[in-house]
Amino acid sequence: MEEKQDNFRHILRVVGTDLSGNGKLVNELRKIKGISFMFANTLCNVAKIDKNQKMGYAEDSTIAKIEDVIKNPSKFDIPRWMFNRRCDPEDGTDKHLVGADLKFTHENDLRMMKKIRSYKGVRHSIGQPVRGQRTKSNFRVNKGKVTGVAKSRQAKAAAKPTGDKGKK
Repeated sequence: MEEKQDNFRHILRVVGTDLSGNGKLVNELRKIKGISFMFANTLCNVAKIDKNQKMGYAEDSTIAKIEDVIKNPSKFDIPRWMFNRRCDPEDGTDKHLVGADLKFTHENDLRMMKKIRSYKGVRHSIGQPVRGQRTKSNFRVNKGKVTGVAKSRQAKAAAKPTGDKGKK
């Protein structure tokens, strides 16, 4: 037991993300942006790593294997439907992006949609919902907008102050 405590690391850096050494390996991998529950489980199965071991006890070779699987999932026969970037518009390849690459690519996609003035791009630029949701009762909390609501004439009239009170 003493030998394991010597090899324990409290913080590990995997694919540009600091992970705690106290959690289970599969749960800590999910804290990397772009890695879901399914992808983390598949990654552990493909790399033949115990999912339930603590992350702090993982050896350097195990961390290197995990990073290799994350960077090249197609090399390890992970099905392409698990990738988060299938048929990339720029080069037509299937990729799995993580961390800053995922954020950068998402921002570029939004910028391109706005530039070509597609429906989704226009909705993104004016801050409206993109995927067909209703706007009458939602999307007001975060933005402070009152889309789709018309005040009644009586409410407007009651709100206006009258200047003829003292004159006859």
